[in-house]
Amino acid sequence: MPLLSYQQAGLVLKRPGTGTDAQIRDLQRHLRMLGYLRRGIDGAFGGGTEGAVKSLQYDLLHNDGRGSDGRASVGVRDYNKGRCDAVTGEVDQNMAACIADMLDDDGFAKLPATADPVAANREIPALYASLRPGTAPGPFLLAILSRESNLKHFHEPGRNDEDTYIVVGLDRNGAESHVVTSRGYGVGQYTLFHHPPRAEEVTDFMTDVGRNLQKAADELREKFDHFVNGSTGGTRADDRIAEHGTVPLRPCKYGADDPRFMTDCKACAQDAGQIDIKQGETPFHPDTTSAYKSTQYYNYDRLDFSGVPVRKNFECDWPYAVRRYNGSGPNAYSYQALVLKKLLG
Repeated sequence: MPLLSYQQAGLVLKRPGTGTDAQIRDLQRHLRMLGYLRRGIDGAFGGGTEGAVKSLQYDLLHNDGRGSDGRASVGVRDYNKGRCDAVTGEVDQNMAACIADMLDDDGFAKLPATADPVAANREIPALYASLRPGTAPGPFLLAILSRESNLKHFHEPGRNDEDTYIVVGLDRNGAESHVVTSRGYGVGQYTLFHHPPRAEEVTDFMTDVGRNLQKAADELREKFDHFVNGSTGGTRADDRIAEHGTVPLRPCKYGADDPRFMTDCKACAQDAGQIDIKQGETPFHPDTTSAYKSTQYYNYDRLDFSGVPVRKNFECDWPYAVRRYNGSGPNAYSYQALVLKKLLG
């Protein structure tokens, strides 16, 4: 493989102001391909690029390829070879050599890009309409997708931005901000806890947008079936237990033979009434003193948590499944509230 543009004796790319525009764009493109930069190929070595480099350096020191959902085909730290010994956010020639080795190895699966992201994203409504019937209520799923990815599978470039890679969400729930704990991919932000992805995963739900959508729908159904009332051998949602107990799961207030079955969710959201959630005051549910609050993902000074449909007034259990789709901690409650608001939009 030819030398990378930033493989140049003595060159160190760092924040701010070192390297040419082309060199920094190449670095950003490579960080996107390798799954460390969230978005942006713009030639500016800012905080996002620095954070991506730190995340890669951490993995070069620690990532053996194992995740809670299985193993990656390779371990990132195998590419270190003693060349990276600290998390600095700077790309010296040892780091550049590590990146070159990862790019040169077909065993390290690369994230996909597309030549025409606008056209690819335009196909999403038709693919959404072709989902397997009855998996999950369409309006709830659409609200989740809108919140997760703004209904985009590939990043659409801007005036100074060349990025056309798959939309990726980077969760950093560890004690250190540069540690990526999981990644969500594409329009449905289907999540993997191992990195890099396996080649078949890239083919399955990264390049195939329809498969990505179906996996998101299947995941929501899985949360509904096994993470709401605990009666099917799974776990339970504390908010649902506090508000409705362990009564059987309620898929919809309409019967399966009614055309409104799992489709009239916006009307149900409108009928549920609304609540203004206040930081530090509104409890998560009646059986806890823990309250909604700002986190690294949800800033209550910037986001609007007024006019949220009242969760307990829905005559179904999908609001609780929505929260479990995002997890189980404080962030999941804020996520649930914003998704329920999107049902009204």
